[in-house]
Amino acid sequence: MMVYESRRKSGRGKERPPLTVSNVDGIELRTVRPDDWTIWRDLRLAALAEAPYAFGSTLAQWQDQAEERWRARLAIPGSHNVVAVVDGRAVAMASGVPAQQPDSVERPDSVELISMWVSPAVRGRGVGDRLIREVERWAAARGSATVRLSVMPDNGAALALYRRHGFVDTGEPGDPLPDGRGRELVLAKTVRRPFEADGLPGFPPSAQPRSNNRYVVSMFPYPSGDLHMGHAEAYSISDAIARYLRLKGHNVLAAIGWDSFGLPAENAAFKRNLSPRDWTYDNIEVQAEGFRRLGMSFDWRTRLHTSDPEYYRWNQWLFLKLYERGLAYRATAPVNWCPNDRTVLANEQVVQGRCERCGAVVGQRDLTQWFFRITRYAQRLLDDMDQLGGWPEDVLTMQRNWIGRSAGAYVDFPIEGTGQTVRVFTTRPETLYGATFLVVADTELAGRAAVNPVNGERIPVHAADHVVSDYGTGASIDTGGRPVDCGPLTGRTVAQARDAVVRDLERTGSGTAAVIYRLRDWLISRQRYWGTPIPMVHCPACGVVPVPEDQLPVTLPESGFELRPGSGEPPLATARDWVSVPCPRCGGPARRDVDTMDTFVDSSWYFLRYPDPAYDRGPFNPEGIARWLPVDDYIGGKEHAILHLLYARFITKVLHDLGMLPFDEPFRRLTNQGQVIMAGKSMSKSLGNLVDLQDQIARFGPDAVRVTMLFAGPPEDDIDWATVSPAGAVKWLARVRRLAGEVGLARSDGAGPDGAGVGSVAARSAVHRLVDGIDRLMDQRRFNVAIARMMELTTLLRRELDHAGGVADRVVREGVEALCRMLSCVAPFSAEDAWAALGNEQSVVEAGWPEVDPALLAVAEVTCVVQVDGKVRARLAVPVDIGAEELRSRALAADRIVDELNGRPPRRVVVRPPTLVNLIR
Repeated sequence: MMVYESRRKSGRGKERPPLTVSNVDGIELRTVRPDDWTIWRDLRLAALAEAPYAFGSTLAQWQDQAEERWRARLAIPGSHNVVAVVDGRAVAMASGVPAQQPDSVERPDSVELISMWVSPAVRGRGVGDRLIREVERWAAARGSATVRLSVMPDNGAALALYRRHGFVDTGEPGDPLPDGRGRELVLAKTVRRPFEADGLPGFPPSAQPRSNNRYVVSMFPYPSGDLHMGHAEAYSISDAIARYLRLKGHNVLAAIGWDSFGLPAENAAFKRNLSPRDWTYDNIEVQAEGFRRLGMSFDWRTRLHTSDPEYYRWNQWLFLKLYERGLAYRATAPVNWCPNDRTVLANEQVVQGRCERCGAVVGQRDLTQWFFRITRYAQRLLDDMDQLGGWPEDVLTMQRNWIGRSAGAYVDFPIEGTGQTVRVFTTRPETLYGATFLVVADTELAGRAAVNPVNGERIPVHAADHVVSDYGTGASIDTGGRPVDCGPLTGRTVAQARDAVVRDLERTGSGTAAVIYRLRDWLISRQRYWGTPIPMVHCPACGVVPVPEDQLPVTLPESGFELRPGSGEPPLATARDWVSVPCPRCGGPARRDVDTMDTFVDSSWYFLRYPDPAYDRGPFNPEGIARWLPVDDYIGGKEHAILHLLYARFITKVLHDLGMLPFDEPFRRLTNQGQVIMAGKSMSKSLGNLVDLQDQIARFGPDAVRVTMLFAGPPEDDIDWATVSPAGAVKWLARVRRLAGEVGLARSDGAGPDGAGVGSVAARSAVHRLVDGIDRLMDQRRFNVAIARMMELTTLLRRELDHAGGVADRVVREGVEALCRMLSCVAPFSAEDAWAALGNEQSVVEAGWPEVDPALLAVAEVTCVVQVDGKVRARLAVPVDIGAEELRSRALAADRIVDELNGRPPRRVVVRPPTLVNLIR
């Protein structure tokens, strides 16, 4: 909503023009010069044209008073003024009054909301709420301490609006009303600047030992456009974790970057006749602003983009290291081909026969492609799951099933009349005596006979398309279930028979024990432009030659290529000048490899570079690795259980084997988040059920959106936006701000802890128990229940405030301060406002997690329910350690129970100390 100018640099270091930010409803906030009378004229004309108005008593009175104030503020030398505009019309004005000297424009002592008017055309769209929020942020950005406003005492709508935003009555005499009915009410609210000039605090971690460091990473976003609802959920989770850990005294690194290569950007750019580079970096800037608007506490110094040459240089370096170790190789093989995107896909990117990205039916082609030999690490990937105690078990199960370890034996079947032998893998070698036929993928062998090596029987050979040539051996046997003479195996257990057959096969040279995996090698070649160029050169004389490390990065051409060649060849193949290079080995004419890498290579190691993204002596800074890695908390969707997470584990193990990492598993704890859906379906343009995140933020504020995401259910559950509403969060956050405002105002009037009552022990004990419970819930990532407990605490404190000790009560103030600290994990803007309203000078993020008194956690008394024939008839306050007999006696002696029994003793008494007594008549 706010209009401002800033000089920001893109990922390529290019300075961008001044940025104008406005929400979808066209609400803007403009800074104006003292001599700009046009703004006032526009506001006056708009109000006259569209009466009745929302705020004020009569139009003439409101116009006269507002104009008088406006002109008075403009007359102050050095004043700083602002006007809010909707659809080209001014609707609100505010003025920053210098504290003392006229030149202190940037630090006004207070900001006054001079006038506010909402057109009937935009009422009901949350315009008033948004205007107030923007004025507060405008004031906070200039270091102001207070936003002040005046309102007529009978204007219930305005009073409700302002109090919902935490404004409280100052008790000061306001301007007299024109008709002599009294004076206006003067309301005020303390604001604090929670952000740096670029929109967020730096949150830089300090130089502390690894034992106190915590590294929090969300799977980085793809810049396909502005942030969407899924981003809001994922980053609300990760930011809540980071903020909680900071409050608990940990040194936290919360990183951000962009997974900025990929086919979607290329397709979008082609459709719009744009450069994929410009499309991508423009979207990154939009998303970065969206993160600032949401209040994410990143250390922006970690920022990286995988499409920067400074980053993908190390993709190429990694490729060369794998090539040196025999882990990167080129082979001709049947590959998955997406006809829509015109590129190959890894097996993991084919879902039920379709491209996981665009949904097109995937076909098969024989192509020469580059692969990473992930199968060499298959067993380690399985074995090392024992280290992943902080991962969801279903994710580990998905990886185990995908790797698909099978133990058994290879068996060689001679094919009669051909001199050929077909090798079969079987997990049940003990059933070979019952083999009835051999099934192969090679149709040329069909119709012949094979010889069973364990008993010499001839069995027929059939061809079938269900036998996959690149899994196992491309052949299988069928035992048919017929009863057979098992010869020497008769009478043995299955395990004994299996061992005996394998030993016999190995003795005769007809087979051997074996283990195979469902996992296939990772196909990384892609026939597209917007990706990391593969650093290999094809020379007619020398063959395939690696690009020397000192010539990295091999950068993408910025011109001279076709993004979608009509010939069907890869885009880079059309960059003739780029393709033609001298051979690094012999100097003769050669050609670059024209494929680019799968973007999952980019994301397989980015978390290692975050601690020092500018490091240029290697892919990552060893000091940063020693301080921060492995990642303590990793947050992302379960849809990445196979692709990204498996690849990241593989590359981490390769780097460990290269001696570059002291660990071989990258993520200690994994938190999955569900999807944000609408009316039971995934959000999509085609279904017309998209929910715009920025519209939700504009209507309800970033805190309410964050709280709604976290309160909807456990992180791993889907959130159906049709069944939730941020309006409830708005009301709760307003209650918290009102609580803090009332307690803070009481302190500013001189009522403080020294003269305050201590409050009831029961109330203070309840506060401490809630704080302790919320602590444990946050640590368990049960944010929805933690927020419910914060709401419970809010209700408890309001009850104490209204009916017990009042605003000066120590219990109330202690509880409100504790609430603000905990609230900052999930609603940082509101927590900062409430904390400042309490009179605190430092930011709430520096206050730490509230401490609890262990002595107050013990429950001295509990409520015991007394039932008669299953119906509740009394409730008793009893000691928590009460015995069964004592509890029985108290229940029978209770007046209500005596009346209910009317002198007739119960037939049976069921006692469950200390909470239940059930009397059965």
